[in-house]
Amino acid sequence: MIIGFMYKRVISFAILVTMYKRVLLKLSGEQLQGKHDGGGFDAERAAWIADEIKKVKGAQIVVVIGAGNYVRGAEVEGNGIQGVTAHNMGMLATIINAVALADVFNSEGLDARALTNVKVDQVADQFTHRRALSHLEKGRIVIVAGGTGRPFMTTDTAAVSLAIELKCEVILKATKVDGVYDSDPHKNPDAVRFETLTLQQAVERPDIRVMDKAAIALAHDHEQSIIVFELLKEGNIARACSGEAVGTTITVNNS
Repeated sequence: MIIGFMYKRVISFAILVTMYKRVLLKLSGEQLQGKHDGGGFDAERAAWIADEIKKVKGAQIVVVIGAGNYVRGAEVEGNGIQGVTAHNMGMLATIINAVALADVFNSEGLDARALTNVKVDQVADQFTHRRALSHLEKGRIVIVAGGTGRPFMTTDTAAVSLAIELKCEVILKATKVDGVYDSDPHKNPDAVRFETLTLQQAVERPDIRVMDKAAIALAHDHEQSIIVFELLKEGNIARACSGEAVGTTITVNNS
């Protein structure tokens, strides 16, 4: 089945054994809108992601999700909408994505549960450390929504905080490009891609914008490794989990 012109659903039979016990996959809301240019949730794109995650063998997977396909808090603030309200709208939108993604994953045979840091008991279970670990130990994908549960914090910061809390060995930051560049490769044909960076470089260099600086600083303080890679290249999630060089690796040191 062809999905748009950018990707197709193919289940690979190649087995790549992971080098990590537990990973955190950070997805943006834009990646879930797929063919819907004006925003929204593309179930076919979500099913394709499910097929890619199925290729990962032996790792527990946590997913943190953004909401750029619906609303960004920083963009809707103003004209009578307070900053706190705007950021709360963004956190609520991540819950829409999480419950939809969990349903698609489950329909594709990928056991998943949506948890949220914002209390909405009629919609999704509240995130707790114990509940998340219980699901992971049962082999389920844990999809966490609601950001940090507090306004003015990005979902990137939420992802780093959660990875540290759940002792994820690496954060897999899925993007539209194949790594970290010194400028936007879509606008600058001479942009240089980094194969490796240190967390210190990612904090200090203004041209490194893979995550907001608060998220990178938190990762630096806790020596949390990050791999930035292209989501829509088939097999990339499994390759990243198996230790293959995909995208840009950001660690404490380059050795």
